[in-house]
Amino acid sequence: MSVDGTWQITVQTPMGAQASTVELVSDGSALTGTQSGNEGTSAIYDGSVDGDTATWKVDITRPMALTVTFTATVDGDSISGTAKAGMFPKSTFAGSRA
Repeated sequence: MSVDGTWQITVQTPMGAQASTVELVSDGSALTGTQSGNEGTSAIYDGSVDGDTATWKVDITRPMALTVTFTATVDGDSISGTAKAGMFPKSTFAGSRA
């Protein structure tokens, strides 16, 4: 299943649930797009796709400046995985195609 599209996800962080909109565009094994949430919109970078697995990074500035690394698995119109923000432990996330 293609990872391409707009996804509504919720990350279960130590500071509570954080919702965001992720727009993913694949080109072969490369992945680009944007991620929007309370902290604004950021470009996705270092993205890759391998089958139904996608990884990408996004920089956030609030509540502090961190790089968040996402690892996701797509199953039809569902997406889930983990988000690792800096030195914090991995958080889980889940969502669906918008």
